[in-house]
Amino acid sequence: MWVNFILEADRAMATNTTTPRRRIRPALQSRGAMGAGLVIVLVAMWVTGLARDAGYEQLLSLTVWGVMLGGIIALGGVGLTLCYGVLKFPNFAHGALLTIGAYVAFSLVQAMPQSDPIWRFSFGWELMLGLVVSMPITGLVAVLIDRLLYRRLRQSKSAMVLFAMASLGMAFFLQGAIYLIWGSDFHFYYVGRPNPAIHFPLGIRVQADQIFVLGLAFVLVVLLYLLLVKTRMGKAMRATADNPDLAQIRGIDTERVTAWTWILGGGLAAAGGVMYGLASQVRPDMGFTLLLPMFAAVILGGIGNAFGALAGAVVIGIAIQLTSAFMSPAYGPAVAFALMVLALVVRPQGLFGDK
Repeated sequence: MWVNFILEADRAMATNTTTPRRRIRPALQSRGAMGAGLVIVLVAMWVTGLARDAGYEQLLSLTVWGVMLGGIIALGGVGLTLCYGVLKFPNFAHGALLTIGAYVAFSLVQAMPQSDPIWRFSFGWELMLGLVVSMPITGLVAVLIDRLLYRRLRQSKSAMVLFAMASLGMAFFLQGAIYLIWGSDFHFYYVGRPNPAIHFPLGIRVQADQIFVLGLAFVLVVLLYLLLVKTRMGKAMRATADNPDLAQIRGIDTERVTAWTWILGGGLAAAGGVMYGLASQVRPDMGFTLLLPMFAAVILGGIGNAFGALAGAVVIGIAIQLTSAFMSPAYGPAVAFALMVLALVVRPQGLFGDK
């Protein structure tokens, strides 16, 4: 995992040791084989699209749109992989946190007067404020869930399968609460506001909102990396991920680290929910819809690796968009599932994983 890789690299430099070539070469070959396989899969989708009378410009635009969709998936996937890297269990309620963040921002946007669009975006400053406010609120909701449920399981030394089942039950509970609070109707942040496309060479048309989503995902991933590498809390999170018992003995408050992990994970989930709601619509099952693509991106890139989650999300997004050229978009989750299975068969540790 990414956080463990940093610690292992630090120890290797401290002891002035090198990894034997016979260990490095097979790992690189396996990683290269998986990368080549993913490229072949995407090229095959292009060929299939051309064979089904999809135009070159259409496929090129779908590829670019897939990169933008990958940014949305990455915002949720990075929070998911962070929680797994530190807490060591798959949080199936992460999709519900994504939905909560989207609805909190929606409530704030509706409560404030609408301002003029920023630049060529379809949104104004009220959405930016809603994004900034929804991230800490969703993070605090995640901390509250941990205090009420997961901490009790940690104190009783429960098996990881119980954590997974508890998170699945919490996902259903949170989705039910969303239906009770906000109802079952679909909503839009803005109604009737134009979102013109920006024209690029080769016939590529991209909306300004899509560029903003990808840029936000990249910026948040870089900030998370800097937090883990440069700050004291980041170092404590890395130590807790490597060995929580040893970290506690060395004086690290692991419960405080756990709380910050949930805050960061919930905040990133909220950002993903707001961006997904902006790109499509705000609805109660939006987090459940993105849950499988998020897990697929995390597994594809390497569990515990933030940049791996970003790269995996981009691959998943491109694949989902390209397949819409020759099959129904409803099969998008099936495409994500197929790529996840491919990753588990070829390289279970993921593209950027080390274990």
